[in-house]
Amino acid sequence: MAARNLAAVDAQTYWMSAKIPSDQFLLYGFAGAPADLGRAVQQIRARADRCPELRLRVRDRELGYPEWVSGSVAAEQFVVHEAPGSWRDCLAAVAGLADDQLDPRHLAWRLHVLPDVSGLFDGGAATVAVLQAAHVLGDGVRSSALAALLFGRAQTVPAVPARPGWQSATLPWRAYHAARAHRRLSRDTDAGLVAPQADSRPALRSNSRPDGVRSIRTVIRHRSQIPGPTVTVAVLAAVSTALSGHLRELGDDPARLGAEVPMAKAGIRTAHNHFGNVGVDLHPELAYPERAARIAEELDRRRRRAAHPAMLAASRATAAVPAALLRWGVAQFDPTLRSPTVTGNTVVSSVNRGAADLSFGDAPVRMTAGYPALSPMMGVTHGVHGIGDIIAISVHAAESAIGDANAYVDRLSAALAEAR
Repeated sequence: MAARNLAAVDAQTYWMSAKIPSDQFLLYGFAGAPADLGRAVQQIRARADRCPELRLRVRDRELGYPEWVSGSVAAEQFVVHEAPGSWRDCLAAVAGLADDQLDPRHLAWRLHVLPDVSGLFDGGAATVAVLQAAHVLGDGVRSSALAALLFGRAQTVPAVPARPGWQSATLPWRAYHAARAHRRLSRDTDAGLVAPQADSRPALRSNSRPDGVRSIRTVIRHRSQIPGPTVTVAVLAAVSTALSGHLRELGDDPARLGAEVPMAKAGIRTAHNHFGNVGVDLHPELAYPERAARIAEELDRRRRRAAHPAMLAASRATAAVPAALLRWGVAQFDPTLRSPTVTGNTVVSSVNRGAADLSFGDAPVRMTAGYPALSPMMGVTHGVHGIGDIIAISVHAAESAIGDANAYVDRLSAALAEAR
């Protein structure tokens, strides 16, 4: 495969990872154990060998954009850990994996296997596999597709078109069109045709810099146990109940509580990371039915604003920024600075990982989960991941931001039950 330039947003993601670790951890729980663990790992390695997108590495350059280059799948990309014991111990081990971030110039992903996990499913031990993927390799949707391929789903993951080397020459023209489109967006906003940009909100304890013990927890539910209109809306409404109550006990005022929600961009994918974050009010003052309806309405408003032609024009202009200018901008970012306002007081990332058609050897998949990374201004994040009819609602939290993680997860579990 010939080298191809990273898209601007992917280059930014790659450079920013040196300042804020951003590896993704996609967890899959399989019922039982494969009859032959070594053979099962070899099957997965063979699938990776056949997928060009799983052989990618980043080649950085002093001038110009970094490049995607092809390499071979290495034995060190597969790590079989000692049996952790209980499901709680397994989650503690997974939390510790974040201490060893990937260098995508060497490896863009690694698969961790944790065998003989007790207490995850009824009727015996489970096998847990965790795909650790550098964020530059893909957003939640793309990384989930790559994981599904590893675990046997019959599909292909297409390559993203290369960034043309001449694209930066189009910046003046694209900037001009972006400015015109922005003026149209302002007119449409004033006319009530498009929702205004989401307001910032006060930072709360959940936005504390992550210090102390970092915990991950997962609540598993059947789809029938989660009310509509969508799983994402139901979980956002439950997070509103749980997080507002928890923060209030810690001395915060959660009246303007909100969440940062990753949302797929409209249009054709032109980068490995094809999403943007939107701010959503969580309306903790409202009863559950009205709150869920308001959250659903606001998500729809954010989606329609994101689909406005001005957003596409802005993305095209950003894609044309010269590498030197983009790299300089990333270099100016100071992760130690604090802001009194934020887009959201937590992150809620939701990905449907499709049918329960995956396996590890002959062990079938039963659940999947994910734990969005923490950052200097985000000490509590949530993942919502479904496969088949099973939904996992996960929490990744630092002690500095949440205090007692178990107490918070108990609140969240109760809020999900009360919403039914």
